[in-house]
Amino acid sequence: MQSFQTEIENPLVEKDIIELEQKIRAFREGTLNEEKFRSLRLARGVYGQRQQGVQMIRIKLPFGKVTGKQLLRIADISDEYSNGNLHLTTRQDVQIHYVSLDKTPELWAKLEQDDITLREACGNTVRNITASAVAGIDPKEPFDVSPYAQELFKYFLRKPFGQELGRKLKFAFSSNDDDTAYTFMHDLGFIPKVKIVEGKITRGFKVLVGGGLGAQPFLAKTAFEFLEEDQIVPFTEALIRVFDRHGERASRHKARIKYLVNKIGIVEVLRLVAEERLALGYSSFPINYDAVPLKQNTLGTSFTTFKISDNKKYQDWIISNVFEQKQQGFYGVNIKVLLGNLSSQTARELVSLVNTYAADDIRVTVNQGLLLKFVSKEALPALFKSLDKLGLAEPGFDSVGDITACPGTDTCNLGISSSTGITKELERVVKEEFPELLFNNDIKIKISGCMNSCGQHSLAQIGFHGSSFKNGTAVVPALQLVLGGGIVGNGEGRISDKIIKVPSKRGPAVLRTLLVDFEKNAVEGEYFNNYYDKQGKDYFYQLLKPHADNSTLLPEEYLDWGHTEEFKTEIGVGECAGVMIDLVATLIFEAEEKLDWAENSFNENLFADSIYHSYATIISGAKALLLGKSLKTNTQNDIINDFDKHFVDINEINVSGTFREFVLQINKNEPTKQFAETYLNDAKEFIKQASALREMQLQ
Repeated sequence: MQSFQTEIENPLVEKDIIELEQKIRAFREGTLNEEKFRSLRLARGVYGQRQQGVQMIRIKLPFGKVTGKQLLRIADISDEYSNGNLHLTTRQDVQIHYVSLDKTPELWAKLEQDDITLREACGNTVRNITASAVAGIDPKEPFDVSPYAQELFKYFLRKPFGQELGRKLKFAFSSNDDDTAYTFMHDLGFIPKVKIVEGKITRGFKVLVGGGLGAQPFLAKTAFEFLEEDQIVPFTEALIRVFDRHGERASRHKARIKYLVNKIGIVEVLRLVAEERLALGYSSFPINYDAVPLKQNTLGTSFTTFKISDNKKYQDWIISNVFEQKQQGFYGVNIKVLLGNLSSQTARELVSLVNTYAADDIRVTVNQGLLLKFVSKEALPALFKSLDKLGLAEPGFDSVGDITACPGTDTCNLGISSSTGITKELERVVKEEFPELLFNNDIKIKISGCMNSCGQHSLAQIGFHGSSFKNGTAVVPALQLVLGGGIVGNGEGRISDKIIKVPSKRGPAVLRTLLVDFEKNAVEGEYFNNYYDKQGKDYFYQLLKPHADNSTLLPEEYLDWGHTEEFKTEIGVGECAGVMIDLVATLIFEAEEKLDWAENSFNENLFADSIYHSYATIISGAKALLLGKSLKTNTQNDIINDFDKHFVDINEINVSGTFREFVLQINKNEPTKQFAETYLNDAKEFIKQASALREMQLQ
């Protein structure tokens, strides 16, 4: 560790990396159980792949922003520790694959030298906060949401109440009412608004809670039509605390916040949020508007006029990939990236172009592309020519021919059938057979390798997810078609409908049938979803039914895209949400560890953090004792409810008042030094009693 830890200036980061290295060693030596280790490494961006012995590393890029220097660092890391590929995700992260577990601390340390983190990129944490890539240059935005996303990222990173949630939390900021960040499909979504308050223009947000994709998609509920900007951090913290206490923990498939909202209702969720406000460190949190400065390129390069050899492609690129910014005289340039895969060498050459033609603010887009900012009109021909040499000037960004797809069976444990092979083929079909659709931004095609919707198929006008079916004794790779999803606007959206399952190799034929039918029968200017609603779900089922006829299967249809071997479903254990740990000894150990964190935070005058660590200490100890009596609990609230009956009422544990009153002092007091000290001492005494009682249970 000495070779890299001394190069890190931030002591919190250094501590994180040293801890990861120590836990890897303990895991290798067999002194740390696999499930606990999995939880820890996931919260540090280290994710198990389908291939044994290697890891996927997820690099957390808040709202998709990456500088040229950072992108060069990531490219170097990919070459040194991986296979030289950078994968852009729908969460605006960058992933690299095939990394040795033992090398991850060293890799992380090198990334941190350019202020790039892995922390909380995976696991049961607050994940990467996404935002419309055009934020800051969007002609339709009321104001730039980038500083708000940045401030939330900074505030919630490493917060004690966000480390061991029942499931992950995903937040998004859209730049305007068009909702290009899909806030309606997030645990927490923000849409910028302005209104006049006492004669002054006031910034705020429409706030949405409880959306989500996955096997059971939910549309988010409106929590506020207008929440003033200084309240978004306090509200978010209170919401996370409520989710931590009341969210499901026994069944990971029911543990997202969308299920809590669906179970108790948005009104009750907001009531519980209000109960937490007294415990917060801030009742108001002003946002620093300069947290993400807008900087145009100031090199003053002179561009030589030259003739574009492929003038049609250039004009198509201008129409479909370039738009004028709200800053007069400058243009945003979108880059279509097939499957979100970018080689490290191409990334380096792209940085060189950015340094010449654009601002040092590259954004990863939610459809796995890239956006360059502040390109002058004079620079567009030269930039096009240079991008074209890199294969990055293909027209049709965010069109029918720009398909979003997760890696699927290439690397993911949960992948059922290939999402990348079919994506390449469908993009070819659109480009060669329906070239006019490269200018259609209404229809989005999205593909996932399984029903969990990492490729966001549930919110596509035309979506597919990987599946399979049996034909005799053989298993056939298949695609489930869904139709009719998408953005309505202002926080409203549509979830797509399941239509029909077809063999994967018939995916191109299905798409042809859909597009020809739409082209032939839709009225001029009609949007796809309007046409879908007009015709009805059964119309499309009957239209596509011949493609699902299994009596006509050909030998090649038993093979998946890009494969020559017989298809088999090989689904492993997914790691997106981590694994719950229900070992009594581990819980007691965790409680003692959290008590140390509480004491350390108190000594550093971080009283709100100390209080929450003390709360987590008590909850872990109580859960351990309940489990020792074979009593399982689904939520922290269940633990609080059950502990009185099974321990306090029969005098096995002594606390002041009821256990509920004892533990929920946390939201009845402000986070002062005096209360933090009292609560810390209460936690110490409780764990002392719990440890003694556990010893008696074992005897």
